[in-house]
Amino acid sequence: MGYIKGEDRNQTILFPESIDEYVSNNNSVRIIDEYVNQLNLKSLHFNRAVTPSIGRPPYHPKDMLKLYLYGYLNRIHSSRRLEKEAIRNLEVIWLIRKLQPDFKTIADFRKDNKRALKKVFRDFTKLCDEWGLFGKELIAIDGSKFRACNSKKNNYNSKKLKRNLKYLNKKIEGYLNELDNQDKLESPDRKPDAKEIAERIKQLKDRKEKYEKYQKKLEESSETELSITDPDSRLMANNKHVEVCYNVQTTVDAKHKLIADFKVTKNPNDQGQLAPMVLRAKRLFGKTFEVVADKGYYQALDLQKCTKEGITLYVSKQTYANVTGDRAFYSDKFKYNKSKNTYLCPAGFELSSSRARKQAGKIIGYEYHNFAACKDCKLRARCTRSKKGRYIFRQIGQDLLDHIDAQTKKNSEKYKLRQMIVEHPFGTIKRGWGAYYFLTKRKVSVSTEASLSFLAYNFKRVINILGTEEILRRLRQRREVIPV
Repeated sequence: MGYIKGEDRNQTILFPESIDEYVSNNNSVRIIDEYVNQLNLKSLHFNRAVTPSIGRPPYHPKDMLKLYLYGYLNRIHSSRRLEKEAIRNLEVIWLIRKLQPDFKTIADFRKDNKRALKKVFRDFTKLCDEWGLFGKELIAIDGSKFRACNSKKNNYNSKKLKRNLKYLNKKIEGYLNELDNQDKLESPDRKPDAKEIAERIKQLKDRKEKYEKYQKKLEESSETELSITDPDSRLMANNKHVEVCYNVQTTVDAKHKLIADFKVTKNPNDQGQLAPMVLRAKRLFGKTFEVVADKGYYQALDLQKCTKEGITLYVSKQTYANVTGDRAFYSDKFKYNKSKNTYLCPAGFELSSSRARKQAGKIIGYEYHNFAACKDCKLRARCTRSKKGRYIFRQIGQDLLDHIDAQTKKNSEKYKLRQMIVEHPFGTIKRGWGAYYFLTKRKVSVSTEASLSFLAYNFKRVINILGTEEILRRLRQRREVIPV
């Protein structure tokens, strides 16, 4: 029995006679082609959406957008790799009709259409809404760190600059002493001559001058750190490592785990991001809903703003440790009695209100203590190391916080859905597609990259939910209703 044989390379007809036969009728690239063809690039403010009257004819923005969307759907983010795919990939050859733009043209398209590409993400989100793919009942909000195009070596804070300057001063002083004493010292080992030492001193002084400029720039700004390659990026804890990153916030709808909204920030933590993301989602959906978020978003002011807007929150409460580290005496173990306006400590003593704590002239809360009881308490060593005794701080809006805590515990099953909802997109994009870092610099460019990744994710989710044939049917029906 022989082997299955391929075609003879020298025969006249090897490939199908038309390019369209390269791609099956239910191939997902047909969805990209149909969707992009329906876009009004002029209203989305794409560069060269209107054909230029003079100069060399450019590539059509729709062809370039198709290429990028295909690339992000298939783990290809680099413009150089997209250039190669346009030559060798039959799906890409079909999609952009044998066009072969070079990598510079491809990269320039993303650079010149930053805001327009973000609007494409919004447009596809609206399309998903038209098709009823957003539940608008329960959403999850979370942030994830994406590595920036800036190494840790090119990130400086005041402490690091002082340490580097101290080291350079020591090295320069050492070389100057060596230059003064080289004639007096006799050694069989070769030492650098005066010319070499002078060159090294010059190099060190140049580095010192550079660090001093960085130090001055840092002092003049309100920032605590300085990134040289990508000025908008910041040093953050990322999966047990410290890297220069961006913190990308996302709003994910629970029904199909589709990304409804996102925002790129340079804050290393999620504090203060809950209210802005929730209010953006409310404007997007046009109604109220329930929100789940982890303890990183637990901030009194944010929780108050969201509640005033009619949003139901399920947010895990932060647990604050005492100085001794004994869990039995953490602040959450002190029980508040509303009728008496006192706290009951784990040892059984009552703590009464003593004085108001102010910030910017406004009362932000009250302190509760019972120093007399603390003085003779047998458990004091487990509770506090303060000479006076232990006190508890209660915020002005603590009643609301207590209500949200009780609400979260009562709906623990909903809160447990948080990871399943919001971690799914990050896991797919970062681990599945390898897009855990950004190729571009500056926040506006990074936001464009994020929009392409999230657009590709939503695209893939919709294909998995509806199927290729159903999506094509809906898009073609839409084209008939709204002629392109």
